[in-house]
Amino acid sequence: MRTRTKVWLIIAASLVLIGCILFAGVMTTLKWDFMELATVKYETNAYEISEAFDNISMNTDTADIAFVLSDDGNCRVECYEEANAKHHVTVEDGTLTVELIDERSVYDFIGYIGLNFGSPKITVYLPKTECTKLLINGDTSDVEIPNDFMFKDVDISLSTGDVDFCASACEIIKVKTNTGDICIENISAGSLDLSVSTGKVTVSDMSCEGDVNIKVSTGKTELNNIRCKNVISDGDTGKMLLKNIVAEGKFSVKRSTGDITLENCDAAEIFIETDTGNVSGTLLSEKVFFVETDTGRINVPKTTSGGRCEISTDTGDIKLDVLQNGKP
Repeated sequence: MRTRTKVWLIIAASLVLIGCILFAGVMTTLKWDFMELATVKYETNAYEISEAFDNISMNTDTADIAFVLSDDGNCRVECYEEANAKHHVTVEDGTLTVELIDERSVYDFIGYIGLNFGSPKITVYLPKTECTKLLINGDTSDVEIPNDFMFKDVDISLSTGDVDFCASACEIIKVKTNTGDICIENISAGSLDLSVSTGKVTVSDMSCEGDVNIKVSTGKTELNNIRCKNVISDGDTGKMLLKNIVAEGKFSVKRSTGDITLENCDAAEIFIETDTGNVSGTLLSEKVFFVETDTGRINVPKTTSGGRCEISTDTGDIKLDVLQNGKP
């Protein structure tokens, strides 16, 4: 190795060593609290709500949203937020409004290039369990609402974020997200309308007077233990599992690519269409089958009574059984 190369290696090693010593010294001074290195500063602001309201409207950017049943009988909103991006909390015309007031300049966004250890969050403490309407608009927000609450209408729209929703609604629950998972469980609703571009949809233990409508572009859909009027689902790419689903009216399921599985399911009429994917499972009552596939095998009962069951695939097998006394 040439002398010049050795010199440069020694200099590089020395600089690394000096950097490590300086870093250790700085962190010792900060008591190894990495939050002190953050270039984006956060603060917690609490807002006590004394006015009466029936509706809730929330408009934020990146803040996660959580609802909690108040244990002291008072309503308050706690915001862990950026110092230059606070939320305005008011009650107007019977609506509790939480809205982001973004006062950041272009120089504040440079801080995002540095270190940002925080994650904004809005926590709503409600003393009552029933509200009329819930409206949430967010960008990169996660939403978590437990089963302590009851609404009339729910409308949640996100760009990138997960929704964990366990509250009931006497009319419609509408949830839309571009990139994120949707989980709905242990609820009752007038109707359910879910839409996701890229993400997983899970709905379980639900009673619904109206339709369960699910639209996906790319993602898996799992439905379990649901009673409703109709199940309607359109999708491009993704598997769909229906387990213990009973619809008073019909199943209408369409997929471009993905298997569709029905386990212990039933409806007055069933319509399933997929381009590339298998259709299989068990039904609870006899159907009159109308099935076709371009390149695939067909195995369905030769029953002549019951509602219409129409299934078509381009590339995929079709195999269905009808349960008799709980057995195929």
